[in-house]
Amino acid sequence: MELKDIQDNNGARKSRMRVGRGIGSGKGKTCGRGHKGQTSRSGVAIKGFEGGQMPIYRRLPKRGFTNLFRTDYQVVNLQAVAQAVSDKKLKAGAIDRAALVEAGLVRDNAQPVKLLGNLGETKLDKLSITVDKASKSAVEQVEKAGGSVTVAQSAKPAVDAE
Repeated sequence: MELKDIQDNNGARKSRMRVGRGIGSGKGKTCGRGHKGQTSRSGVAIKGFEGGQMPIYRRLPKRGFTNLFRTDYQVVNLQAVAQAVSDKKLKAGAIDRAALVEAGLVRDNAQPVKLLGNLGETKLDKLSITVDKASKSAVEQVEKAGGSVTVAQSAKPAVDAE
């Protein structure tokens, strides 16, 4: 097979419907828009319009609140950390946010990281982990394995109940 032999599968590309090209095309004269009225004209965008009736998005009560100052944490489970250590993606010594990014456990080095205590059946090595926030169960499990969890200084409380 050569590069010149490559082509699309049958039906992969569909040509657009050409409207207003005579009665034989099936979309001639009114072009599928019907006769008269608002939607037969050009420039109509009436999403959510219900013919003058009060639209449903205005009839229903609004609920909730969006906190603009919320801190979004990248979540890392102990099971993923232990797996990365066993796969030699992380060194068992000091682990920080940059090491987690390099191992592919978190995406963004600028966003804070929270450590959770979901370990499953995985065996935990002696680790020294530095994160922005950690759950109580994560801290307990790391310390039980002989390691330590250091929480970076921030304005908010570091350890929270899970």
